[in-house]
Amino acid sequence: MKVKLGVVVFPGSNCDDDMVYVLQDIMEQEVVKLWHKDKNLQDVKGVFLPGGFSYGDYLRSGAIARFSPIMESVIAFANKGGFVFGVCNGFQILCESGLLPGTLLHNDKHKFICKNVFIKAETNKSMVSREIITTRALKIPIAHGEGKYYAPPETIRDMRQNGQIIFRYCDQYAKLSSESNPNGSIENIAGICNATKNVFGMMPHPERAADDELGNTDGVTIFESIIKSII
Repeated sequence: MKVKLGVVVFPGSNCDDDMVYVLQDIMEQEVVKLWHKDKNLQDVKGVFLPGGFSYGDYLRSGAIARFSPIMESVIAFANKGGFVFGVCNGFQILCESGLLPGTLLHNDKHKFICKNVFIKAETNKSMVSREIITTRALKIPIAHGEGKYYAPPETIRDMRQNGQIIFRYCDQYAKLSSESNPNGSIENIAGICNATKNVFGMMPHPERAADDELGNTDGVTIFESIIKSII
């Protein structure tokens, strides 16, 4: 069974075609592109905000894209329980829009980082991690300059208690350490969800680890989790 999924395209998006390819060709779903100036979500069952540099990352990453017309519809869709998933810049936009708690700050070393890292799922009771073995490390690429996740201590406490911390940076053996944290994110956080657990964001790029041609398919289990949750 196929579901109709939408990938939002902002000026400056550069991972939109990667996301479309994985959802359409690898996961064999129906996919439409949603232009940022439009408001019609075309009856999709899930919305994906891809990585890139929306509006050139002026002001703050995601700060301008948050005001694109399409985001009014995305926010309304999310508030009604619709599935929304943001990767990298998409994660930043979701935080800027208030759909996710916290913010993404400049990496600790104030340098753009592009490399493979390891993450582990903190729970397999979420829409994006239900197919993942929580003791397994997934090798997923990152590519960001503002990927340091931060939220106030009381927010982190509430997120931890509510199961909203989905992914953490780890080493290849799924062990957490400061050395395995590439950007200084609080508590090694790599991915989170909202309180109602239908909006998700993560900095690593699972769509760049979902094809045999790349020699790494660790990201496929994330997309499998999503599709099985939506269908």
